[in-house]
Amino acid sequence: MFKEAINNYLHAHGYESIDLKAVLFDMDGVLFDSMPNHAEAWHKIMKRFGFGLSREEAYMHEGRTGASTINIVSRRGHDATEEEIKAIYQAKTEEFNKCPKAERMPGALEVLTKIKSEGLTPMVVTGSGQTSLLDRLNHNFPGIFQADLMVTAFDVKYGKPNPEPYLIALKKGGFKPNEALVIENAPLGVQAGVAAGIFTIAVNTGPLHDNVLLNEGANLLFHSMPDFNKNWETLQSALKQD
Repeated sequence: MFKEAINNYLHAHGYESIDLKAVLFDMDGVLFDSMPNHAEAWHKIMKRFGFGLSREEAYMHEGRTGASTINIVSRRGHDATEEEIKAIYQAKTEEFNKCPKAERMPGALEVLTKIKSEGLTPMVVTGSGQTSLLDRLNHNFPGIFQADLMVTAFDVKYGKPNPEPYLIALKKGGFKPNEALVIENAPLGVQAGVAAGIFTIAVNTGPLHDNVLLNEGANLLFHSMPDFNKNWETLQSALKQD
């Protein structure tokens, strides 16, 4: 299965091999089990402001900027004004901050430790703009990430599904597309990784059907981070043989 997926990627992009040097991780839903909190906060606040956004649909918008999500949802009723967008996003942030702090995703530390020990470069590519992001990552994944090798909301003009966040990650690290993997849990994130020309692995940690992620072009899919961790060595072996 792994070799077929790798060969299909190589054929589609005209590469001879994947010379793996870096692994680019989304954060919410991949490194932290935070998407249930985001989905709940979006659902409650959009309802408060008179818009309908189900918890499941919130997963479909994961990776967009807050303003973009509000604009898309509001068009089903009325176009949100700039003032409404600011008020809605502020309320959503406050509601999210009331939720219990999201735990580290099971399996994430284990696979990151392997990646780091093998001399590969782990990077975070997130739409988040949390000022405490690096401290949070260092607390949960000590010694894994470097501040200058992160891509956050402050680095990008366009959010996912635009490939810009992953292209910036490649530029920051000095990597080519066939020297990296993308690890994503969201449809828009998968779109972004695929559009950047990087071998993209979906880890389905939410309520969406597998086909939602596969139809966006994911090269491989795992059903949890422990599943990804369990298969890491086999995947590595398949990458080295091609």
